[in-house]
Amino acid sequence: METPTSRSLWHIEQSHFDPQNQRHWETVFTIGNGVFCARGVFEEGYRGEERAAFMHGLFDDVPIHFTELVNLPDALELELFLAGERFSLEQGTLLEFHRRLDLRTGLLERRIRWRSPQGRTTRLHFQRFISLADPHLMLIRFSIHPLDYQGQVEIRAGLNGETDNLQFKHWEWQDQATSPAQARLTCITRKTHLTVALGTYLHIESQADVEREGWDVRNHPVLVARTQVSPEQPVSGEKIVYLYSNRETANPAQIVQARLTQTNAPLWDKAWLAHAIAWQREWEACDVIIEGDEEAQQAVRFSIFHLLIAAPRQDERVSIGAKTLSGYGYRGHVFWDTEIFMLPLFTYTRPEIARNLLSYRWHTLEGARRKARRNGYKGAQYPWESAATGDEVTPTWVPHFADPTQLIRIWTGDIEIHISADIAYAIRQYWQATGDDTFMRERGAEIILDTARFWASRAEWNPDLERFEYTDVIGPDEYHDHVDNNAYTNYLARWHLNTALEILEWLKSHFPETYADLAQRLELTPEELAYWQKVIAHLYCPLDAQTGLIEQFEGYFQRKDVLMADLEPRNVSVQVLFGIEGANQTQAIKQPDVLMLLYLLPDQFSTEVVKANYDYYTPRTDHTFGSSLGPSIQAIMACRVGRPQEAYEHFMRAARADLENVRGNAEDGIHGASAGGVWQAVVFGFAGLQVSDSGWSLKPTLPSHWKRVAFKFMWRGQPIYVEATPQNPSQTHEVSP
Repeated sequence: METPTSRSLWHIEQSHFDPQNQRHWETVFTIGNGVFCARGVFEEGYRGEERAAFMHGLFDDVPIHFTELVNLPDALELELFLAGERFSLEQGTLLEFHRRLDLRTGLLERRIRWRSPQGRTTRLHFQRFISLADPHLMLIRFSIHPLDYQGQVEIRAGLNGETDNLQFKHWEWQDQATSPAQARLTCITRKTHLTVALGTYLHIESQADVEREGWDVRNHPVLVARTQVSPEQPVSGEKIVYLYSNRETANPAQIVQARLTQTNAPLWDKAWLAHAIAWQREWEACDVIIEGDEEAQQAVRFSIFHLLIAAPRQDERVSIGAKTLSGYGYRGHVFWDTEIFMLPLFTYTRPEIARNLLSYRWHTLEGARRKARRNGYKGAQYPWESAATGDEVTPTWVPHFADPTQLIRIWTGDIEIHISADIAYAIRQYWQATGDDTFMRERGAEIILDTARFWASRAEWNPDLERFEYTDVIGPDEYHDHVDNNAYTNYLARWHLNTALEILEWLKSHFPETYADLAQRLELTPEELAYWQKVIAHLYCPLDAQTGLIEQFEGYFQRKDVLMADLEPRNVSVQVLFGIEGANQTQAIKQPDVLMLLYLLPDQFSTEVVKANYDYYTPRTDHTFGSSLGPSIQAIMACRVGRPQEAYEHFMRAARADLENVRGNAEDGIHGASAGGVWQAVVFGFAGLQVSDSGWSLKPTLPSHWKRVAFKFMWRGQPIYVEATPQNPSQTHEVSP
């Protein structure tokens, strides 16, 4: 398989057509603007493609109690008929092929020289971008240059409402209108009754006359243009697309029609200027510079790009799913991936976006409360997988990975409970970095306090050992389920309860009216708060004083010891190798729970404890084929114990996750957590940024071949510029506004 080996620092390039790995490339070449994204499919289509585009918030249900982000009606469709022959890479001869994604601007372009089955040769050029300045605009520009023939070309630009989600159709036709130069289509989801309206305008530039017509096909209007071409008279054009939903406006069809009416084509140059300026501002805030390592530089920008195109800038009722907006993986559901792995990039570079992402959790707080009540607990218990309402949407059963005729019981939605603390952690981190007291007072405090009520009511008293416990859980390491006292879960729960009490005191001192309101609504009686203190004092949080080891969960050390080096060579995960139950009986771990804990709560552990646990858990972690979330955290902790070259190996596993399809599943969408982890590994790992309530500090640990690392981060409203080199490892200065 070809990998993007051309190390242009701002471009991802594909130098030859790779049909066997086409879906991987579709993921890599996804573009978007934080409202909607479109996979990198060909305009004309190709057999076996996963032709999909997704818009934040557009969820619909399927009959088996499942909800998913809906594949939009297809607005990319652009078919070309060259002297009577349909252009398609499935036929004829491909003489040249080059595709490139410009990470600076989100421009995707493709250059082709194609010989038709009848021997006619044409040079084709396609470009498209989804505007960052105009969140409801997409533009496709194309040129057709015949090299050895003349004749008629026919261009068909469609809006296709017959799309589906892997064979399940969510959209029903509602309305459309077609004229020779423009078309409009409105569809509605079957169950949730969400409406989307699309409009398209086809502009053609030709030296010959252009004949136009509109085909008013139900649910698939098509604009058609015909003109004459020759080697001396090529033709070019633009397909202009507008897209709105009723989540943003009461009458999206009316807005789309107004925009079509006001369109003054050609539009590309004007729209491009505003779009490019918007991207320049994003990169001024978010770029990370790595000198001395072109692969790492390209990968970190690729990771940042894919988070930026999925980041909601105008909408605080949506969040970023585990696979961003780039594929069907996890059906658009939101996990802890967002708060722990993706959010720090935004918290420290684009806090406005971080605020939106955290506000999504506030808007879905009622769903978390419903889950807690259903499970018999107080307060709010956030779902493992979340969609539009904040109710639990984790599937109960899924097909077995080795035998699709068999089903596997999925327990994460029932017993993986650490996510409530993860969300509280992200809120506290955001507040610490930004000083946004308004958000904490109006939204963050309520989330932290009500989820603390859940932790207190979920705690189980063990009278024999005189301690509180959390039994029958799953930690981040999902190779082990139905375990007791997962260390990550217990430590984070204790931290959460302590933090909730601190927030309550802060409110009491600074905002007594808010304190009184929340105390009354959330039933924070003196008796309740005293019980929190009791849970904090007696919650079992393991740490062996002699060895410094933290047992991942009770009984972990008694399970069969498995070192990854003893299993090599292999090309499958430990879980595939041993089976689900077999892996569960070993010490092999999918991702480093304990190291994640040490990373998130550094003030609670000594250097000796960090080193002891790093040395113990590292050889037992399935770094290559386990979770995509693990390598970046492993890299950070390797830096913390002073092993930068080892850290670099783990970092590159994360950096290559999607670009090189390390786990073989990149076609399902971008690994959003891995992308966020790549940024964290550079900033908190190699650059050694550490923050606390009193401020920030740097302790760089650069790989030996890195010459310079530079980036900006926001600290309480002030941009800080960081530069680390081997000669001057921690140079910083504040950036003038």
